[in-house]
Amino acid sequence: MAQTVLEFREVVKRFGTVAAVDQVSFVIQSGEIFTLLGPSGCGKTTTLRLVAGLEEPDDGEILVNGIPVAAPRRNVFVAPDKRQMGMVFQSYAIWPHLNVFENVAFPLRVRRESAPAIKERVRNALETVGLAGLDDRGATALSGGQQQRVALARALVYAPSILLLDEPLSNLDAKLREQMRFEIRALQKKLQLTLLYVTHDQTEAMTLSDRIAVVNRGRFEQVGTPVEVYEKAATPFVAEFLGRTVLLEGSIISNHSGCWFELPNGAGRLLLEGQQWAGGLSARLFVRPEDIEILPFGEPSQHEVSATIEEVAYLGDRFEYSVSAGGKHFMLSAAKKNRYPAGSEVRLRFDPVRLNPRPVDHP
Repeated sequence: MAQTVLEFREVVKRFGTVAAVDQVSFVIQSGEIFTLLGPSGCGKTTTLRLVAGLEEPDDGEILVNGIPVAAPRRNVFVAPDKRQMGMVFQSYAIWPHLNVFENVAFPLRVRRESAPAIKERVRNALETVGLAGLDDRGATALSGGQQQRVALARALVYAPSILLLDEPLSNLDAKLREQMRFEIRALQKKLQLTLLYVTHDQTEAMTLSDRIAVVNRGRFEQVGTPVEVYEKAATPFVAEFLGRTVLLEGSIISNHSGCWFELPNGAGRLLLEGQQWAGGLSARLFVRPEDIEILPFGEPSQHEVSATIEEVAYLGDRFEYSVSAGGKHFMLSAAKKNRYPAGSEVRLRFDPVRLNPRPVDHP
């Protein structure tokens, strides 16, 4: 059974009248990559700083390996250097006047480790991140990717209980970001690290994470695996924040033949297979564009609705269509094998297992 490394219990952090972290509870298990994903200002970095001890909570409890490190009501607060955590900052925070060895050794010197222990642990950390032999190199003379590895080595050098990463790849170019994503994941698996990762980049979150917490206005909208938060969004915010979403409005009809989502103006209705909703509800339907297929004009089946192609964009490997259906306009991509000119009447086939209806008054 996996051990709980980090636990938040109803944690609150306020700045003035704003709750940057608003009664947040979650746990992270040993060997897990847990990612906080959300837009700027949502509270994800504040959450990370609370874990690190760089901020003090106003209420609630934070536990590391079952031991409270912050509990205002019990007057408990453990200093950052006593929490056995490693942190990688967005800006790397490399000391410009120190070489690679001394940058990585810094946390050990603060903890007054012996010289032989420092030498051995720094050597192991640099080998782990692929920087063996660069001990004497000036840290800021390295490339961006190498500086990021120095920051990782410094965070790993004293075997932290949990590694905290705050937007660690945002200063790298797109190709290097992709490379570093895979390197971090491989390193985590090799060392069985526990990671708390903060990002606004959906690709990073989907690629790296075992679980994702989608953060909005200081609260966790949903916690789940990448597949769960993308394909089974719990709230409209999650559905609209992750990837692209087609939003249709209509009503739910329930009768002897099943449960249906009906679009306005006779555009069609979609069978909600295996779903049970009360009839007569006004509703919104959330669907991913990749779960909709464009078909030639014809009589719609129970999984299809009528639509019109408004505009066409040729992107080389595919077409991008602006489509109108049920009074809504949205974009769909399609392969080049079938081409539909602007003004064409078509059918849209929806994957029946990917339909996510929400009554209008539903959260």
